[in-house]
Amino acid sequence: MNKILVAIFDTETAAGAGLQALRALHDAGDITLYATGVMAKDAQGVITVKKSMDPGPLGAVTGLAVGSMIGLIGGPMGLAVGAVTGTVAGAVRDFWVAGVGLDFIEEAQSRVLPGKVALVAEIEEEWVIPVDSALEAVGGQVFRRSRSELAEAQFDHDIVTVKAEIRELESEASHASGAAKTRLQAQLDAAKARLDTAMQRARQRVETLKQEADAKAESLKLQLAQAQASAKARIEDRVKRVKNAYHARGAKLAQAWSLTKEALAA
Repeated sequence: MNKILVAIFDTETAAGAGLQALRALHDAGDITLYATGVMAKDAQGVITVKKSMDPGPLGAVTGLAVGSMIGLIGGPMGLAVGAVTGTVAGAVRDFWVAGVGLDFIEEAQSRVLPGKVALVAEIEEEWVIPVDSALEAVGGQVFRRSRSELAEAQFDHDIVTVKAEIRELESEASHASGAAKTRLQAQLDAAKARLDTAMQRARQRVETLKQEADAKAESLKLQLAQAQASAKARIEDRVKRVKNAYHARGAKLAQAWSLTKEALAA
């Protein structure tokens, strides 16, 4: 299952040991490690992202969720280097890219106290004991959350809301005349413009999702090629689950995009 993991350490050295432990689990095939980042909070509450931040062997695409999570933990006022833009729009974008609930972000913020160091990672894991045991052995306090389809759910909500508004305005405009009809038509045009914007966001999301899926498929392929024979079957099963999950999400977004186009054409 695809998850965001945060482990809290007392020192940067301990966090480095935690990172090596995750890499060892990846090499053994117990998990797939997509991307990692190490962040520290100083006595003034300012969070600094360390240069050791690693998006994995395939570049920035597989590091988006980790970068967004680090940005959300630090927040626009507390982050020295990170993913957020310092705007509400930037924070919302990071929230959907991270794919975790607000309660998890708040928990992470509350645990990264002054003087603490956090290791953030995006992983695939089937069971929690290997990671928990490895990170706790080097002093880490571990918590995690499965990445969900938050962006898709928000998109669906936006589409339903705007389409309902369009239906109401069309109904009211059909019974209006004169200046009132002109005013309603202007509101209707604005609502359709918002729906068009939502459609463009869906198209961009489909493309981003495809890029993410392709990058992760390559990461799994590389891991499989380098794995010992005893781990290959486990990684092959993981590949199938990841492919199925991303195909399902892509199909859902593509359908929503199609329905939006139909609504605009009506």
